Amino acid sequence: MIRRIRSDCRIGTLERKLGLGAGAFRHKNGRDIRSDMKLSTLRKMTKGK
Repeated sequence: MIRRIRSDCRIGTLERKLGLGAGAFRHKNGRDIRSDMKLSTLRKMTKGK
């Protein structure tokens, strides 16, 4: 069974946990996503558009 990533996790923490480099998550226009943004906020942003 695959474990889900908690929605209250911060983007910076998630990048470190997954072994990705800083700035791996980006907006559609190519801008870097802030590392202190919560994953739930990012999910809401992508779902709304």
